[in-house]
Parts: sequence; C-alpha cells; structure tokens
Amino acid sequence: MSAKRRILIVGAGEAGRMVLQEIESHVELEAGVVGFLDDDPDFKKAEMGGVPILGGTSELEDIARTQEIDEIIIAIPTAPGRFVRKILKRCKRTGLPFKIVPGIMEIIKGDVHIEQIRDVQIEDLLGRETVDFDLESTRKKLRGAVVLVTGAGGSIGSEICRQLANMDLDTLVLLGRGENRIFDIEGELRNDYPELAIETVIADLRDAARMSRIIGRYRPDIIYHAAAHKHVHYMERDPVEAVINNVHGGVNLVKAAIESRVKRFVFLSTDKAANPIGVMGATKRIIELYLKELGKRDGTRFITVRFGNVIGSKGSVIPLFLKQISMGGAVTVSDPKATRFFMTIREASLLVIRASVIGDGGETMILDMGEAVNILEMARDIIILSGHEPETEIPIMITGLREGEKMEEELTSADERLSPLAEKKILIAESSLPIPQGLEKRIEEMVACAKRGEEDRVLEIISELLPGFSGSDRLGPGNLGGR
Repeated sequence: MSAKRRILIVGAGEAGRMVLQEIESHVELEAGVVGFLDDDPDFKKAEMGGVPILGGTSELEDIARTQEIDEIIIAIPTAPGRFVRKILKRCKRTGLPFKIVPGIMEIIKGDVHIEQIRDVQIEDLLGRETVDFDLESTRKKLRGAVVLVTGAGGSIGSEICRQLANMDLDTLVLLGRGENRIFDIEGELRNDYPELAIETVIADLRDAARMSRIIGRYRPDIIYHAAAHKHVHYMERDPVEAVINNVHGGVNLVKAAIESRVKRFVFLSTDKAANPIGVMGATKRIIELYLKELGKRDGTRFITVRFGNVIGSKGSVIPLFLKQISMGGAVTVSDPKATRFFMTIREASLLVIRASVIGDGGETMILDMGEAVNILEMARDIIILSGHEPETEIPIMITGLREGEKMEEELTSADERLSPLAEKKILIAESSLPIPQGLEKRIEEMVACAKRGEEDRVLEIISELLPGFSGSDRLGPGNLGGR
C-alpha cells in the first residue's frame, strides 16, 4: 500500500464502512485502511469494501504491530462503555494515536464525515449513548418567552443559559448571588448572542421580599431554579446553612412565582434526594415534596428534574480527577465499590429545558442514565485517557466515603416506581406514599429553627418528614447543635 499512514478500524459495521468510504474519498489525507477488527463471528475471514477483517479486538496489539499500523479508529458507536474502556486500554498499550467516530445520533442525522472523527472524550466512557432531545419543538414553545434562571453563573445554570440563548426568547434574566460568575456568563452570552435581550440580577434567594419584587418586575413565563448548595460533605457539617439556603431560599422563590403567576417553575434536584441519608439530599427531597403538593396552583406548573452526577460541573468528581492527574496524582477515590450515575452537562441542561415544556405539573422527571458507573474504574479510565498508566505513573488513593455519601447512588426512593414518558429517555418517578401532613407548616418550623441555629431540632424535623433519613443519628452528646 502506497499510503503514508496505515489505519486500522475497530468495528466492521455500518460506521466502520462509512469511515472506510470517507478515507478512500479523501486522497489528500494520504492514508489508507489496512484492515478491520471485529468480534462478530460472521465476519471471520471476511472483508468489508475490499478491505480484510484481520481478526477480533483481542488481537489488536498483535495486529497493530505485525501490520505496521500508524493510527487506530474506533468505529462502534453503539458499544457499551465497558467495551470502549477495554478497547482504549488496548489502544494505549500499542502506543499509537487513536480516535473515535461520533455517536449513533450523529450517524442517524447524516453519514460520518472525516472531520467528525475525534479524540476519545470522557463522555464515551459513560456506558450509554448520550441523549438528544427534540430541540425544534422546544424552541417553538419557548419562542418569545421571558425566562429567569437562578444560579445562572454556576456550572449547570450557565449551561442552561447557553442552551436557552438558542431558543428565540424575548428576554433571558440571569439571577445569581456571585457577581463575578454572573459577569462571566453575561459577557459570554452578549458576545455570542448580541440580539438577545439579557437582564442581570445580583440577589440572595433568602431575601423573600426582594425575590417578590424581582419576580414581580420581570414577570417571567418560566423559572429554572438551579441555585443551591450542592456539596454533600459541607452541608453535612452545616445543616443549618443547607436548610436556610436550599429550603428557605427555594420556598421564597416558589411563593414569588405563585404571586406573579409564573406559568412554569422547574426545580433542579439530585439523585441524592432519593432515599436521602445526607442533609443536602434531604433538603432537595423536601423541596420536591413541597412542589409535588403544589402541583398546579394559581396557574403555575411545578416540575422537578432529578439529576445524576454531571460531568464537568464544578466540584464534581471528574474535574477533580483531571486536576489531580495534571498535578501528577494521586487520584483520590472514596471506595473501590462506590458507583455513581453520570450525565453530560449538555444532557442535564437540555433535560431541564425539555421538561419545562412537556411537564404537566407535579412530576419528578429523571433521565434514563443506564447503569451506574464504578468510580474506581472511571478513575483508571480517565488516567489512561490522559495518556498515563494507572498505579505505576499516577497512583490511586482510597480515602473512604465522606459524611453523607452513599456507596451506591439511587435514582428513586423505595416508595417510588419509574414509568416511561412518550418522550425518549425521560422517566417519571411516582411515589406510593402521601405527602407528609402539614408539610408547609413543618417547613416553616424547620426554617425558623435553622435561623436560630437549632441544629438538633432541624435534624429532628428532617427525620420526621423523611423516614429513613440518617441525620438524626448524630443527635446527642458531642454534636454541634445549638451553635
């Protein structure tokens, strides 16, 4: 073969055929496909487009060496994350450059093109295809709307704003407590979307009167409530702050929305609200219940969206791993058996936006995130993806679970069952238990206790509202109550 670069394609299916055609049609690449690898027994001793199938994926290293391969392209867009991780390790051992074709959604929308073939990304390790939503029908429903996003400077809040900027809104209101983050996202959006009307508000959700004035001034059609304290171990150490910020602030915003007859209110919750054992998850669960009780009130539809761990959000495990790797390690993992559900930041933001237009009120929506991912396995994969060898080049240190953390995250509580929506990959969590009696009064009591610093009583009330919550285990001598 006269080509300068000798390419091996992993996957002899439709995506592999498209890659072959692309390479053959671009002579300027000065590359040629030497062969395919595929584990399908029907492909043994066969060929694809005149190019031989040289063997299975277990032979990758040997074939790469004997065939003097220069580059490997992984072309199995439907492969589970476990398989992709195995192939990545084999590719790494060859010492050759390797790339991956886009996911199946891109292939459905149009053939694979050479410029789409890219470096492997963390999203490829999820173990599932990333989810796309019907953006065009969403855009039609949001066209001309006034939208307000709380926590607009945060990782998820800012991404929601970026996605909303494409939705032909009338006005986008960015609300946040940290002026520097609001400054950053405002500058980015004004540069990228000069025609979009953008308003900014620096305010604290805990100020009920100010929330009422702000919502009354802008009269948004939709509120996306992304602002919250989210770090599990910090909130475990300071339940009073968790309640004042997450519960009191959330209730203030909800009441302002009802007062101004906001059409739709979308609350960003977390998988940690399912069977919560920590304070942060418990505060989210309490707001979920509060909104479920409201359902539809005075024309406002209240919708909850429950997330898994968002890849790329500030403080989440994957950016931490990447930072630790860049510093030479060690990478810290809580427990070898710990598992988490992961979603991309784009999936999270689009799920929230889609939920806002399809929700009827009172629902708790969850993205179908496939199987939970083992954190230790994810750490090893990211080390490999960063060009290093786990343990030998970058050590991994087991630290133990932190306060309020679970060994295995859950998407639903014990009393909930999941039912699919007609909408692809969105599930509804439906509880068989009634809303706790007198919920609103109990929330008011809990907030009042939090404002007085009565930590013991705050934990007691949470335990009364959420049977199974373990925060009450800390009550008694030696705690930090009443500080």
